[in-house]
Amino acid sequence: MSVKAFELVPAVERDLLMGDKARINIECIECCGKRLYVGTNDCFIHHFLLDEVTSSKGKLSYSAQKKLQKYLGLKKPVAELRAASALERLIVLCDGILFLVDMETLETVPSAAGGGAKIRGVTAFCINENPVNVDPFCVEMGILSSKRRTVQIYMVYEDRVQLVKEVTTPEQPCALSVDGYFLCLALATQYMILNYSTGAFQDLFPYNSEERRPIVKRISREEFLLAAPGGLGMFANAEGVSQRAPVNWSESVIGAAVCFPYVVALDESFITIHSMLDQQLKQTLSFRDGHILQDFEGKVILASTKAVYVLVPLPLERQIQDLLASHRVEEALTLTEGAQKNIPKDKFQILHKRILQQAGFIHFGQLQFLEAKELFRKGQLDVRELISLYPLLLPASSSFTRCHPPLHEFADLNHLAQGDQEKVLRCKKFLISYLGEVRSTEVANGCKEDVDTALLKLYAEQDHDSLLDLLASDNFCQLADSVPWLEKYHKYFALGLLYHCNGQDSAALQLWIQVVDGDLQDSTRSDLYEYIVDFLCSCSNVDLVWKYANWALQKDPNVGIHIFTKRPISKYQPHLKADDVITYLGKHGNALLLYLEHLVLERRLQKEKFHTHLAVLYLERVLLLLTESPTDEEKLTKAREKLQAMLRESNLYRVQFLLGKMENCEQLLLERATVLGKLEEHDKALHILVHELKDFASAEAFCIWASSCRESSYRQQLFHLLLGVYLDGNLPGNSQTAGGGGNGDLKMAAVDLLNRHGEVFDAARVLRMLPGDWSLQLLRPFLGRAVRASMHACRTSQIALGLAHSENLQLLHDRRKKPIFVSEKKGCHLCHNTFSEPDVVSLPGGIPVHTHCSPCPLIHLN
Repeated sequence: MSVKAFELVPAVERDLLMGDKARINIECIECCGKRLYVGTNDCFIHHFLLDEVTSSKGKLSYSAQKKLQKYLGLKKPVAELRAASALERLIVLCDGILFLVDMETLETVPSAAGGGAKIRGVTAFCINENPVNVDPFCVEMGILSSKRRTVQIYMVYEDRVQLVKEVTTPEQPCALSVDGYFLCLALATQYMILNYSTGAFQDLFPYNSEERRPIVKRISREEFLLAAPGGLGMFANAEGVSQRAPVNWSESVIGAAVCFPYVVALDESFITIHSMLDQQLKQTLSFRDGHILQDFEGKVILASTKAVYVLVPLPLERQIQDLLASHRVEEALTLTEGAQKNIPKDKFQILHKRILQQAGFIHFGQLQFLEAKELFRKGQLDVRELISLYPLLLPASSSFTRCHPPLHEFADLNHLAQGDQEKVLRCKKFLISYLGEVRSTEVANGCKEDVDTALLKLYAEQDHDSLLDLLASDNFCQLADSVPWLEKYHKYFALGLLYHCNGQDSAALQLWIQVVDGDLQDSTRSDLYEYIVDFLCSCSNVDLVWKYANWALQKDPNVGIHIFTKRPISKYQPHLKADDVITYLGKHGNALLLYLEHLVLERRLQKEKFHTHLAVLYLERVLLLLTESPTDEEKLTKAREKLQAMLRESNLYRVQFLLGKMENCEQLLLERATVLGKLEEHDKALHILVHELKDFASAEAFCIWASSCRESSYRQQLFHLLLGVYLDGNLPGNSQTAGGGGNGDLKMAAVDLLNRHGEVFDAARVLRMLPGDWSLQLLRPFLGRAVRASMHACRTSQIALGLAHSENLQLLHDRRKKPIFVSEKKGCHLCHNTFSEPDVVSLPGGIPVHTHCSPCPLIHLN
């Protein structure tokens, strides 16, 4: 695809060069700074001064001033001119003779004494622009001779030339270029690379010099451009390798030059310009009768037979902008990156970033979001450039202004989408994704408020799930800009979070309460009430807790009480005194009960007032349920179970106070028995359980509970007391108890008690207590267990005694310093008879005697 990379500007017009002499033609040109030299077919050298003139519109033109012309006197065309500016000399080739002339006067330089300044039989020459000689006042030159198949290397001085090397070639060379020690030669049938220092050479590719004019052009260090068969411009380095793809130019090319990143070629009718980066034809200019194309220090100069022109490159940035205007993004990027070596580093970085950003916006306008995002990332785009395309997303307080000149052609998103709502939606989804990625990176540094506020607005508008995540994390959303946006889309829960982020917890709670109460509509959270309770639970502002806890408790005391019961206890959280909470909860009966349960049962606070208060509330609850008609038995059962558990397990409540409250309630006999047990009035408690409630199982359970964590004798005493209660009710004359029960029930209860807990009782005492007329068969299980228990106790005692005796002997044995030896040869100290048995007794001092001789059992040795 075409791009305008160059403009053809006249430099020396026909009239200025030749006046009215129609037969004069240009044969060669040379440019050195402002000095332009033109060789003509009438053996003249014309010297011009070229001045660049820039118009007010930035257009470049040239003004030529003819300074001098000189006739060389050889009556042949001037074939070639080359400037040696360090020597102030022109190297001239005319009529096969190479000689030097002064650059200012154009006078021929006379030969120095003992040397020569002329070389004859020359067909072509080339200056080495990468010389191997370090002398600054010397120019290296390669020469082709018409008489030999050689290349000669000369050193050119101010007034003489000196041959330093001659290299033979396989064929007669017709064109050459020199770089360092390397010669690139066009022979009659092929191109080759030759190292004139080592003699090594490398054939490149065949070429017929008779069919078309060869081109050998040095374009950079150790790299050459050659005209190859098939209309190709081939690149070759000093090793004979092509590291660039060829350009496809005309078959009739007569000249070529490089003005990076372009290859300029000249044929009979056109100037063609190809890119070295992608090898594509970029521009074609009409140029008839052209026959010279040279580049001088980056300046490309062309000549027809009558006039001289300069091919002026347009500024690189303008070329790139033209490509971007045509949406040729890849070409623009390739051109930018290819020009990196030719632009100062700082300037290139600025240019490159801008081009990447512009390219990103082109892809964005084409909805190619992946490509756009990558280019934005590489170009380090100020994300606000993108946000500003979306109306109203930037906060009103933002100081951002768009880049100038602009990076894109869009006024805003509506201009880009042209009313297509699908495009608008896709662009908004892209921005959500992009902002979500960059908000925590360096891209957002310095504009976090703008980024987060824009993201919040998009989330709210699109009903995006990440809205809450944004507000729950550290964010920089602007409150003033965000509030109306969240209200517009009924995102009241999110608005409350925003208030919270900005330290306005009271405003957040008021808003959420309106949602729960139905004054505002927001379906974000169905559990908003529970969320408010959790929020108050962890709220560090105690005043807010007291202010809004009443609303939560009225809504649902079972959940609202969590404000106090689940409040974390830490040094960083303000502490709520339990007494203050209890006072506050005085008008919320059920909540107060739950809070006291939390203190007593969960936190295990050992304070009498909390235990008593909880027990009283349990009791009042039971009494209230008893007064209801009809009675809810299930609720009553659960309430009594809680009360009974409290009465049994707590040792801190005021027992007499509780007993007084249930004194006149005949329906709470079981509870009264438990309280009497706390007072250790066990006879009264058992009397209630046995005679009034007829609840023998509870009576046994009472004995076990009342004696828990006490010694076994205490439990035995309670069970004997219970047995006594059973037996007292079974005496003659007590056939009917106050509760109307019979003796048979008590008798069976007594028997069952003995048979189930026989190991607790003192069997002898029980036998004394039992009526004489009871059948032994009834007591068989008890008696059997009692006998076994007695035998077991006896044997256990014997074993314990034996173990103790053995331990005593062992200890005494361990205390002796020396062993006592007994044998048949030794006699008893008392009877003097020998020992026939191993059993002996040791007297004090370790003297062994027979056991029957010992006056007392001392220490028996076996």
